[in-house]
Amino acid sequence: MRHLILLLTVCPAALAAEIPRPVVDADYAPVRFEEAMLGRDLFYDPILSGNREVSCATCHHPAFGTGDGLSLGLGDGGIGLGSKRIADPENMPEDRIPRNAPALFNLGAHEFTKLFHDGRIEVDPSRPGGIRTPLDADMAVGFASLLSAQTMFPVLSPDEMAGHYNENDVAKAVRQGVLTGEGGAWDIIAKRVAGVPAYIEAFAAVYPDRPEIAFTDISNAIAAFMEWEWRSDTAPFDAVLRGDLTLEGDAADGMALFYGEAGCGTCHAGPFLTDQDFHATGQPQIGPGKAAAFEDNARDEGRFRVTGHEGDLYAFRTPSLRNVMQTGPYGHAGAYSDLGDFLAAHADPVAALADYNIAKATLPKLEVTDLVEDFAPIAAAVTSPAVILSEEDITQLLAFLGTLTDPVAIEGRLGIPQTVPSGLPVAFPD
Repeated sequence: MRHLILLLTVCPAALAAEIPRPVVDADYAPVRFEEAMLGRDLFYDPILSGNREVSCATCHHPAFGTGDGLSLGLGDGGIGLGSKRIADPENMPEDRIPRNAPALFNLGAHEFTKLFHDGRIEVDPSRPGGIRTPLDADMAVGFASLLSAQTMFPVLSPDEMAGHYNENDVAKAVRQGVLTGEGGAWDIIAKRVAGVPAYIEAFAAVYPDRPEIAFTDISNAIAAFMEWEWRSDTAPFDAVLRGDLTLEGDAADGMALFYGEAGCGTCHAGPFLTDQDFHATGQPQIGPGKAAAFEDNARDEGRFRVTGHEGDLYAFRTPSLRNVMQTGPYGHAGAYSDLGDFLAAHADPVAALADYNIAKATLPKLEVTDLVEDFAPIAAAVTSPAVILSEEDITQLLAFLGTLTDPVAIEGRLGIPQTVPSGLPVAFPD
């Protein structure tokens, strides 16, 4: 291993086949500033949620690395932000959100053609609108990008933004299965936004060829904001890729491990540190899982639920590691709050499953069952061999991962608005 470190320090070209190229402007779609500004208001505005209490920022807040700081979040029925979020005794959530809130960095890059932990929405030129989603033929046309389509599925989730049956008009439409078209949940939300004079004016300026505010216009603006706000390519790691910086000490040793003996760079490949693929890495499942409502189990079988292929059982999308030090908890269910703990478990997942303790997660109190006891099927799906990591190795890997922190993206370019056009409160952490 010391030989690898010497190569990295003296001759970076020796690892060039494994170290990615720099990020360039051509990796991203162009964004209009005025569209991003409109999207910022919508991102932070609770008007998009059924009970007008939850915004996109509730679960994707810049204060928590564009996540929510929780293993499994509380959407509708929660109060507060981050680890201080609690269940509202006046409107108790039915359950936790079943998967960890993913980070939003670089999602405007062209190579992100599958989104969500299971990739259940993806670019597909054969489908109307060029996007395949669980709505299939009912999917609306007019989304400018995959990211735009992705942003509008949380508003249909009772536990995330819609609320529950009989609580509001959006929730009722969702319960009845009326999602798209006239009178559907998306249409109801669009009409709410169209009822705010300041939004009418802003949409007319950004989309002058649109006779009225459509739901796809809302999602397109939100996507433009996320693309603008959380582009991340100015971390120290980027300076290394561009030849402007040489890492030293633990960070250099960690980079050598990452792209060498530890094998991290095999899946966390390319300039965004993801192969955009799905792997069964043996992560513990906590919380309600993603089984269908009619099933009597709480298993989350990951990509298998999308493809039906046995080889995809318990496989989840390789996350980008950009700003990873700020995006915990880690894993598709957020089973590990500490990144060092996650690295150790990820290196030998079968052993980690055998002694997993839910105390490693960050979960607001809720009277539900959180731990799935039978991890045997998850362990059986793991195919990669264990990697032995010492405490020193983990220290070095963490030092390298720290070089992926981009101050510009963490701070955000447009910031949080003090107010939004609806007049509803904007969420700020305590």
